[in-house]
Formats: sequence, structure tokens, C-alpha cells
Amino acid sequence: MVMTITYKNITTAREEAGQAFIGIATLNRPSVLNALNHELMTELVAALQEFDQDETVRAIVITGSDRAFAAGADIKEMCDETTVSMMLKDRLATWDKIKNIKKPIIAAVSGFALGGGCELSMMCDIIIASETAQFGQPEINIGVIPGAGGTQRLTRVLGKYKAMELTLTGRPFSAKEALELGLVNKVLPVELYLEEAKAMAREIAAKSPIAVRLAKEAVLKSFDGTLDEGLTFERKNFYMLFSSEDQKEGMKAFLEKRKAVFTGR
Repeated sequence: MVMTITYKNITTAREEAGQAFIGIATLNRPSVLNALNHELMTELVAALQEFDQDETVRAIVITGSDRAFAAGADIKEMCDETTVSMMLKDRLATWDKIKNIKKPIIAAVSGFALGGGCELSMMCDIIIASETAQFGQPEINIGVIPGAGGTQRLTRVLGKYKAMELTLTGRPFSAKEALELGLVNKVLPVELYLEEAKAMAREIAAKSPIAVRLAKEAVLKSFDGTLDEGLTFERKNFYMLFSSEDQKEGMKAFLEKRKAVFTGR
């Protein structure tokens, strides 16, 4: 069973994953290689929020086409802006809402993932890439810098020196190099990358949704403060799960040597 809702710049679908569903959001501006304009990002955020609020959806995949995940931000939309107009419109605030999605998001990336496309992939929790994927932050080539988190997320993953190189030269880098740098989880042939992302989403969807949510929170918390603060947060979430029906079911099923049935309660 697949249910699809059509937007102007994206498509969405829900696909069965056992007793639950996975949500799939596909960027769909092929004429401009999925360039990320404000309208597309507004639709994408709305779709992600809808998936997040749907209790039957337990994991989300964001993808584009085999040729381009997203070739970057829509330069036509920004070319004539000024500092004041950019600050007043504050369109990047729309991107910030993706950070508030509680369910895990997997990016399935093929072809170009440059500029805003690279930044969008890094906003996801897991990245599955095809062998043709090209990542990069080429903003320096048009007289600006990454504005949707590229300098911060690249540095957290790659370290100062490699992040400096990629940000200051703007050079693209392959899926193979991204894998070696720890930026992506897996690299597969172009005919397999999307199915692998869906398979991983279905695997996550079979887990306790409460535990998945708190695990995601705990991992993300590790970037926000000291190790001690992260450990305290992790322990609190660990203890909280002992009030859930899923914890009782999961441990009972383990002891009874059967598969657990999680309900998200």
C-alpha cells in the first residue's frame, strides 16, 4: 500500500513497513536540478512535520533524483537581495524547523548535493549515497559562504582543517571521499541507494518509536555541550524509557525468545 500526496515542488509517499509506515519526501524541480527555493523548502518542512505528527510513520527518507539530490540554493531567488532584505525575510529560519523533527530522517543522495543540497543532507540523521553523488560547499565561488549550517556541520564531522579546505576552495568531493571522511554512512550503486535508504528506514520503523525518539535526542545532545552534560541527558532518557509499555514488551520478548511488537506506548 502506497499513499501519495502531491505538492508543487516535492512529492510525498507513505510505504508499508510491517505494522507501521515510512514517509518519503522527494525533491521534484527537475528543470533546475532540484535547486532549493523558499517555496520548495516550505513544502518540505510541511511534509516533514506531517510525517512527524503521524503516529503510523516511524522513519522518514528525503531524496531527489538519480541526477541530483539538490544542486544548491536557487541563486535567481537571492541574486538581487541586500543584507537588510535577507535579514528581514529570514528565509533560512524555515530550514531551522527541520531540526525540530523528532523522527529519524535518512537522506538518500545521488548526483549533485552541492551548497544547500549538501547542507540539507547534513541536516538529516543518516546519509546513504549513490556512487555518483557529489558533495560540496561551492558558495565561495559566487562571493558568499554557506548560510544553512555548512561551516558548522562540516567542521563537526570533518574537523577544522578539512572543513577549511572544502569551504575555502569550494571544490566538490565524491561519495567515496565523503565515506572516507565519515560524512556518509554507505555508498551503493545508483540503482540500489534509494532502496537501501528505505530498507534502513524500515529497519528503524520496527523498533520502539519512543526509544528511537529518545536515542536521536541523546545523540544530537552530544553536539550541544560537554561530555558530562551529554551523559546526564542520556541517563535521564534511559530512565524515562522504563515507564513505557515498549520497554516492558521489548525485555519480555527478549526473555521469551520471540520478536517484540512495539506500539509506541
